[in-house]
Order: sequence, then C-alpha cells, then structure tokens
Amino acid sequence: MVGRKVAGGDVALIVPGIGDSGPQHWQTLWMRHHPHWRRVRQRDWEHPLLEEWLQGLDAAMAEQPQPTVLIAHSMGCLLVAHWAQRFSLPVHAALLVAPPDPAESAFPITAQGFQTTPSVRLRFPSLVAASHDDPYGSIEYARRCAGQWGSTFVDVGAAGHINAESGHGDWPAGLVLLEGLLKSS
Repeated sequence: MVGRKVAGGDVALIVPGIGDSGPQHWQTLWMRHHPHWRRVRQRDWEHPLLEEWLQGLDAAMAEQPQPTVLIAHSMGCLLVAHWAQRFSLPVHAALLVAPPDPAESAFPITAQGFQTTPSVRLRFPSLVAASHDDPYGSIEYARRCAGQWGSTFVDVGAAGHINAESGHGDWPAGLVLLEGLLKSS
C-alpha cells in the first residue's frame, strides 16, 4: 500500500487525539509511507473543544476525495462518532483505535464537550480496536462503543493505549486490521 490510495480510489484521513499523535506514533509513521494520506488539523491539540474539533474534521473531510477512509486514535474516535451524528459527507470506512472513556479518571479534564460517548450507529463500516490494559478506557467500554456504533470489535490483547508510549511503532498489525476492514466494506 506504500504511496498509493486505499480501497477503490479512497484516500485516508488521519484523525489524531490529544497531542496530535507525535513523530513516533503509528499514525504519523503510516503517513510517511502513504504520501496521499492527509491529517486533520486542529488549532489546539492539548485542549480539545468538541465544537472546534468538529469543524476541523468537517473542513478536512470537505477537502478530501469522497468517500474517505478515516483512521482515528483515542479522542479522535470520539470525534468521529460525534461528527457522524451531525455531518453527512460520505465515509468509506473508519478504523477507530483505543477510544477513551470519558468516565475514566485518566480522561483529560481539558477536553470540553467530549464528556459523553455518542451511542448512534455509524452510517459507514467501522472497526474498533482496543487493548486490555488501556489506561484511558477499559476493554468493556470499547466493546460497548463498538456495539453502539455498529462496528466490528477487535481485542488486540494487552497493548496499552496502542500508541508510541506503549511501543507500537509502525504497528503493522493495525495495517492488517485496516486492510481487512477495507476488503469487507
């Protein structure tokens, strides 16, 4: 998949969470290998405001060829679910990795408007991947999100928050999940 579009002419859009997925995060590393992929830009990556982040995602979606493949991590998963309730641009599929639980004590207090988890079924194919030892959300929470969103659920074992800090680097297993999702959608 290096340097080419994914599934049927679609282009992927990376949807990071807090901190914009740093230089060693799998989202950033995937983009290095896929120059056609784009990334959502937000004004403030440390203090997410739901309304502002929704506008950022929608603006990025409007610039993408449609339908787009969304690749979200952490707070980006909640953002995609909120966006899907209010906006209607076409999405080919969404990979939603490590959704954080707003009820967890580790959930960032700087996040405004993200205190609820959307419970509406997504209108596009999706896959939720989650870990047994994610400090930001339990495996049970992620499984509930997948059920509410109509997503396929994948338990990736004990993998922390599935980010650079938990040692995932390029996360080749994630690319396998993405490819499987795209083949089935």
